[in-house]
Amino acid sequence: MTKCMSSIHQFYTTRRRVWLKWRKLSPTAFWSRSASSCRTAPEVLHPDERKGASCNQVTKTPHKQRSSCLPVLEHFDQQYSQELGDLWESARSVLLDPQSWQYGVLLNRFSILADLPQTLRSQGFSLLPLTDGCKFFSPDLSAVSSPQKRAGGDSQDIPRDPIEDSRLRPSSADVALDRDLQLEPSFRLTRPPLRCYINPRPVRFPSQPHWPGQLKQYYLLNAASLLPVLALQVRDGEKVLDLCAAPGGKAVAIMQCATPALLCCNEPDPHRRGWLARTLESFLPSPLSSRVTVSAQDGRSFGQREEAAYDKVLVDAPCSNDRSWLYSRDSQQGAQRLKERAKLSALQVQLLRSALSTVRPGGVVVYSTCTLSRSENYGVVETVLNDCPEAEPEDLWKELALPLSGCFSFTRSGCGGETLASTSSYRHRLGILAFPQPGKTWGPMFVSRIRRRE
Repeated sequence: MTKCMSSIHQFYTTRRRVWLKWRKLSPTAFWSRSASSCRTAPEVLHPDERKGASCNQVTKTPHKQRSSCLPVLEHFDQQYSQELGDLWESARSVLLDPQSWQYGVLLNRFSILADLPQTLRSQGFSLLPLTDGCKFFSPDLSAVSSPQKRAGGDSQDIPRDPIEDSRLRPSSADVALDRDLQLEPSFRLTRPPLRCYINPRPVRFPSQPHWPGQLKQYYLLNAASLLPVLALQVRDGEKVLDLCAAPGGKAVAIMQCATPALLCCNEPDPHRRGWLARTLESFLPSPLSSRVTVSAQDGRSFGQREEAAYDKVLVDAPCSNDRSWLYSRDSQQGAQRLKERAKLSALQVQLLRSALSTVRPGGVVVYSTCTLSRSENYGVVETVLNDCPEAEPEDLWKELALPLSGCFSFTRSGCGGETLASTSSYRHRLGILAFPQPGKTWGPMFVSRIRRRE
């Protein structure tokens, strides 16, 4: 019995020591939440993720060699050299060199950030200039500090957040959410532009482990995955549907830039839905559960069940993920994926049609994939537009591609000959494609926005 009690004591002592160490390295906000003990799914495609590393250090991308799948590479060479022309050679060089891949750090506005922004800047990270409608921001957030310190410390010793200072008054949605969250008056929710830090070098900021009752400070991601969220232009009080929501990164990003009346995150697959739920639990406080819901419907029939029910719909469709597929575990898996690839465009067309039925007249649908494949991108949009006379594509070139061309490489027709100087046309309004290039390794990410006519 004595030996048993000693073992139990040692177990809890060790557990508490690890927990206290993690808190010291990475302070985050605590709110009362009904959360079960679970692991958070990985937020980055790289398999060598370092769990629980210090937030005060940035690591170089691990040097473990990754072998590409030859059947997939040969298929890509044949298809993309034809579709992308000269662009494919440089994109190919990036995809075959995972050590060159860049990663972004998306801050969580619901968590206490402490000195996190300063730490990121000291390691060479800078804010990605993002959009809020037609307005672009490149703020100097040199002073994002703990709200608890602002509440109880000497205000002269704590720099002010310029974005928070610039807001004259909170929106009605912010006030309502403040009341729901029962936060201190000093920690009033702000709605700054979505804040993502990027580094020009291929370095990794360590991921944070999941702790029940504790919110993560940041989400690690390929920064190009924010483009569909920016194109969606979610506003406070809107009803939003994320039709293919797992693993949840874009849902988290939506909640960073607006406070919708409802965000419905749909995922029919049970395993991926569990992944989605854990992601939401790690980044959103529990009082938001009345605004953020998870559903399990078949996305292809969603429009029939909830016709014209939403203001905005995001279709981040299942696709032939080029980064992942290129590193299939063996030739057999690669060949099977390529065999299934031909069926994906039909599924994507069904999902996009369903989304257009789900959005209200005057609302918008954003369609996105993480593949360079023309048949899954422009081809899907063209097919749906031909079948849906009420759908009108909107040009994202001036809104997103031109302002962000310093960070991403874009093309808008899927052909290598297109440049930033190309003139706009109906064909160009079908969408934009962010493709990886040396020094700008973000993507691939295709984005198209379609408005349902009133």
